[in-house]
Amino acid sequence: MSYLDNIRTFVRVYELGSMSAAGRDLRISPAVTSARISQLEEHLNVRLFQRTTRNLTPTEQGQAFYGGACAVLDAVDEAEAQVINLTDNPRGSLYVAAPLGVGRRLVAPQVPEFLRDYPQIDLRLRLTDRTVDLTTEGLDLAFFLGQPADSNLRIRKIAECQRVLVAAPSYVAARGCPQSGAELVKGAHECLNLRFPGATEFQWMLTTADGPQRFAVSGRYECDDGDVLTDWALSGQGIAMKPVFEVADHIRQGNLVPVAQSTPPVPVQMACLYTHRRHQDPKTRLFMEFTAERMGAAVKDAEAQVQVG
Repeated sequence: MSYLDNIRTFVRVYELGSMSAAGRDLRISPAVTSARISQLEEHLNVRLFQRTTRNLTPTEQGQAFYGGACAVLDAVDEAEAQVINLTDNPRGSLYVAAPLGVGRRLVAPQVPEFLRDYPQIDLRLRLTDRTVDLTTEGLDLAFFLGQPADSNLRIRKIAECQRVLVAAPSYVAARGCPQSGAELVKGAHECLNLRFPGATEFQWMLTTADGPQRFAVSGRYECDDGDVLTDWALSGQGIAMKPVFEVADHIRQGNLVPVAQSTPPVPVQMACLYTHRRHQDPKTRLFMEFTAERMGAAVKDAEAQVQVG
């Protein structure tokens, strides 16, 4: 297994471009990471990386070895998955990513029951509202809201989620209740924006009598954490666009009220991304099947509890 460990380490170093990043991903020390690469280079009698104090660059031999190394690891993973399927005894670590709101409210609550059913699986859940890369971040699957940019990944659709524009009663009392997207823009309402580094503009896609239209909303508040936007809305700072399941309790309790209901936001897809080679991995398949039905039911239940639109 030591040679396979060396190959796995090489692949992660190659993909992440850093010994330290690969070590963190594999949960080994930088010294062990470096030693594994050195052992592999000694075995192959070639240098796989050019090392400087600032950069780590694959050599021509390293680039050539990467494709074959991935094929070897894929073959081993598939063989192990077939054996595990036959023995009905899934095991190993499962790396899962999800947006903050989805992860906290829909994914995390399912994890304890899943791990009770499959005691030999370890689950590593990473929550972030930024776009993740399954390959470079070593993920088995990633939940998301919206449309994925990478068409090379497989998609398991979970639900079509209604969204709603909400504000605190104190904001509505002070600034008025806009009835439409046009009033949002004309009235220069304080819109709370979910935005990430590199974004150059922000628009809300709303449903109008003429079909979906983009509205160039504005506001002084923006963050890359959707729950922070909810907190700002609750404190009366502005209007947020949120999936209904994230704010249903607040709407029911009267802490937030829907606004601009004549032009509601276009619904957003909730789905799960996974790679082709991971499709045969039983723990990935089991977790998708386990969570998808429960998450879809939770979304429908939350939407049924409040009246929007």
